[in-house]
Amino acid sequence: MLKVSTAPMGWNSWNTFGDKVCEKVIMETADAMVERGFKDAGYEYIVIDDTWSLKSRDENGQLVADPVKFPNGIKYLADYVHSKGLKLGIYSCTGYKTCGGYPGSYGNEFTDAKTFASWDIDFLKYDNCYFPEHKDNKYAYLTMANALRTCGKDIVFSACNWGRDMSWKWMREVGAHMYRSTADIFNNFHSIKNIIDEQYDKFNLSGFGSFNDLDMLVCGMTGDGYVECEGLIDEEKAKNLLICNSTEHRLHFGFWAMFSAPLMLGCDIRKVREEYVKLMTNPLLIKINQDQDARPPMEFKTTYFYHDAKNFVKLLADGSYAVGLFNFNNKEISVSINADQLGFPRYSNIKLNYTDAFTGENLGIFENDFDIVVPIHDCKIYIVNTK
Repeated sequence: MLKVSTAPMGWNSWNTFGDKVCEKVIMETADAMVERGFKDAGYEYIVIDDTWSLKSRDENGQLVADPVKFPNGIKYLADYVHSKGLKLGIYSCTGYKTCGGYPGSYGNEFTDAKTFASWDIDFLKYDNCYFPEHKDNKYAYLTMANALRTCGKDIVFSACNWGRDMSWKWMREVGAHMYRSTADIFNNFHSIKNIIDEQYDKFNLSGFGSFNDLDMLVCGMTGDGYVECEGLIDEEKAKNLLICNSTEHRLHFGFWAMFSAPLMLGCDIRKVREEYVKLMTNPLLIKINQDQDARPPMEFKTTYFYHDAKNFVKLLADGSYAVGLFNFNNKEISVSINADQLGFPRYSNIKLNYTDAFTGENLGIFENDFDIVVPIHDCKIYIVNTK
């Protein structure tokens, strides 16, 4: 059976394209995934979200791809995506309709799983709209998990029920490889912070085989996506509309990396600015996210306490440590770390060598305090080795 040892990485169509997803977009995205370095960085799934099908099933009760949006069908797209060394994902729903009003999989789970397998699908995002309220949400996901396990094809099961019924407590049990524990993300700092604030008591519930999904990334979106306003805008205007700036996107990506959350891109990677490509393909941040031990980060205190700041240390499989400092305050903060706060008291005679995960710059060996300034709505992340 399929084993998912690290958090899945890929791209999802919804944030940017919404109901405008089509064959051309998917093929061009697959091309861009390879040409712009995302595939080499570890991203492998390209997921078609809601609104891909016709509004009714065929005479055999099977889902049918919209022939206007996908004139050559889904199997053709899967073959194209696979030819690029990537994998294709698709979307359905626990209910009798999807969130966009298209046919859901309720009562058709095994039929749909076999259809997806016949199309050579590798990933299923399974949403939770129009599900009968008197039915058990847990068993809806168990049913589709079993349908996928018996369909004859390895398919990653991405369960999306927004944290209903405290799903983080049972999604591993029912077979989800990744699962949403939050409401939908939007490209503003308030939304990102709300999602982060919900995670502090869930760190130890995510790991090998079943990863807590904090929703798709909004990094690289500057106002041109489906989940934002219409039309391109610059970052100065984005600030006025509360859309995240590049600094806030860095905190967003950094937290997802520290948490070992699935990295599912949501921007238009065909056009995204090069600074964002560099951020989202950063080898040290991806090393942290994809660490084979998939340990959760542990919060620690620093010398200077700030009400709206969080500090984490994460033990990595190669013997190094990831240290992340996140500033949610509306002001710059100064932080001082010493080895004792990371579990290395002075009598251990251990020295710590810090490398900036964003820049790759080695900052040297520190025996005592390591002093850092963290700008407004920003973060600092380090790879720390012992000496």
